[in-house]
Order: sequence, then structure tokens, then C-alpha cells
Amino acid sequence: MLEQLKQEVCKANQGLVDHDLVTFTWGNVSGFDPETELLAIKPSGVPYEELSPADIVLVDLKGNVVEGDLKPSSDTPTHIELYKAFPGVRGIVHTHSDWGTAWAQAGKSIPCSGTTQADYFYGDIPCTRQLTKEEVQNGYEKETGTVIIEAMQGKNPVEVPGIVVHGHAPFAWGGSPEDALHNAVVLEKVAKMTFLSYQLSGELPLDDYVLQKHYERKHGENAYYGQSK
Repeated sequence: MLEQLKQEVCKANQGLVDHDLVTFTWGNVSGFDPETELLAIKPSGVPYEELSPADIVLVDLKGNVVEGDLKPSSDTPTHIELYKAFPGVRGIVHTHSDWGTAWAQAGKSIPCSGTTQADYFYGDIPCTRQLTKEEVQNGYEKETGTVIIEAMQGKNPVEVPGIVVHGHAPFAWGGSPEDALHNAVVLEKVAKMTFLSYQLSGELPLDDYVLQKHYERKHGENAYYGQSK
């Protein structure tokens, strides 16, 4: 299972390039195996085109490298905090994609203004608060996870599978590395759509009943979008 997970994580990292979510090595994907409580994550600074499953690093929930010759992503402590806090999450994506990062740098949540976002996110995509000086100086990456968890209080991470970190960039997650990548692509797309629509008309939130309809037709108990299995 761990070898398969490493393959999935490698493929999802390379998918960051395919979907134009990264520049240079500005992003990473991890996957989590609940049976072993190990996460597989991209090694730090390795170009995506050079990445192979053998390069993926296995790390435990205390941050110890269990397998791999390379140093894991510097964002590993953030991923660890999210896996510990969000049961059911099996993949996490972090990017510095243009449009999502613009909202993060502005310190603004991405309002749900249309049905595209409502199909995947049950409401706004939140923005965290700023980290304090003490948080930055004492465990910056771990505390990045802490402020994400704080901003998600009262929200279901399954229903809101992504966030923008104030002054930083987006994180997205899902039931697998591939699913997390999918949500990261959606986050970037709706970040762009919402920015452009605001330029045309200003803030115009989607009506709650339309949000409810679009989210539930895809994810609700009686979902009917797509082909039945």
C-alpha cells in the first residue's frame, strides 16, 4: 500500500505542473496512510520533472523520516497538523498558484459567488488570520497548520476542502492525493472567476438556496450529478 501511495503522490505532484499550479518547485503534494499513520510527501526542492516514486519520502506523524534518502518538503509539519486534525483526509496539496495566492496576499476569503464554487465548496473558501511574530519564530510551518485548523472551526473539511493562508498561499485537501489535486485546481479556477466577476459587478454572493442545490446535487444524500455506479 505504501508503494502505491508513493506512486499516487508522485503523479499528483507532477499534476501540479500539468495544471499550471506551480512555478519552479513552489508546491507539494502528500498522501496519508491511516493504517501505518505515515505520510508520503515530495522531497524539498526537487524539480517535478525529475521526481520519481522512489524519491517520495515517508514520514511519521512526529515528523521523523521513516523511509527516503532526501529531505522532505519544508511544509511537512503543516501537512502533519492537518492530517491529525482532519479525519478522512488522505491527500493535501499546497501551491503558490497565481489567483489563489492573490486572495491570500490580500488577506481575503474567496466568497462563493457562483455555482462553480458551490459544486465543490459549501460556501466561502476561508482565509486564515495572520500568524503572530511568536508563531513565525517558533515553529512556523507547524503554526501554519494551527491557523488553518483554527480558521476551519465550525466547518466540515469534507465540505470546504481548501483554504488560503493569510499572506502566504492556498492549501487544499481531499480523500486521496488525486482528489486533493482536483480541489486545488478548482480553488485556483474559482479564485480567478471571483476576482474577475468582482471587477465587473462588485461583491455579489450566491443565494443560499442555489448554493445548497448545487452542493447537494453533487455531494448530498440524494446526489444525482454524474453517472450512477
